[in-house]
Amino acid sequence: MSVTRIEAPSSSHVLDNPAWAALTGPHAHLAERSEMGVPPAEGRGRVGMAARYPADVARFHAVADAGDLRAWADLASLVGPGGTAALRGVTEAPDGWEILRIGNGVQLVGTGLRAEPDPEAVRLGPEDVPEILDLVARTEPGPYLPRTIDMGTYLGIRHRGRLIALAGERLHPPGWTEISAVCTDPGHRGRGLATRLVRAVAAGIKERGEQPFLHARADNADAIRLYESIGFTLRRRTVFALVRHTGTTVPREPVATTVPREPVATTVPREPVATTVRQEPVATTGRQKPTAAAAPEETEQPCR
Repeated sequence: MSVTRIEAPSSSHVLDNPAWAALTGPHAHLAERSEMGVPPAEGRGRVGMAARYPADVARFHAVADAGDLRAWADLASLVGPGGTAALRGVTEAPDGWEILRIGNGVQLVGTGLRAEPDPEAVRLGPEDVPEILDLVARTEPGPYLPRTIDMGTYLGIRHRGRLIALAGERLHPPGWTEISAVCTDPGHRGRGLATRLVRAVAAGIKERGEQPFLHARADNADAIRLYESIGFTLRRRTVFALVRHTGTTVPREPVATTVPREPVATTVPREPVATTVRQEPVATTGRQKPTAAAAPEETEQPCR
């Protein structure tokens, strides 16, 4: 079995696996994780290599290394037979899994973004979630669930008391925060509200000493053009896959990466040390001569 990824597996930048970095870092308090192939409710012992957000917070799942079968076994314990998982960067799944769909995306970082607060932006809370869900349903910026607001700060702009624009924080890997749910009511577009909110959210991110980034669908040319016009730059292209566990047991053995070798000898064989001293022959008549010690060169080990 082989698992193919669109990104180079040797890369170690925190944004190469942002969901895993968030779930094992700043968002660890939200994470549901398996423990060595055992579901969270039953788990004991070593923490596994798969994690996810609660179903009412976000749909993201993550594995420590998509090329390691142990990670897929841990993911299977999280989702169960027939369960699905949304993963980044995977284009082929191992035995016991099937890919339901794949979408292309881009990751952009706010290298040149001017961050600034907005006087009309208000911080939204749990009491505003019904309005947020209504705006998201009308504008479709991406999934937003009843507890997505727990992931970070969400700001909005109101017109005559009605929420008309939104932007906020989603994934939170160490040192970075993703800007997400950027949307504007169709009747209020063209006024720069989305740009203002992106800058305002970024201002809060930078106040913490972090940097903003975001994801967009690769075919959403208008959104990408907008983000690039205000200072975001393309960091990498990626894919997002929805996979389903078919119920087949996933072996936990890791994929072999090296060829076994014979152990290397660490010492050089040496000649045994003489344990006796030579003696003169015993006289057959008269007194016995004193035994003479062997010369030093005769007892030393030969050089090799």
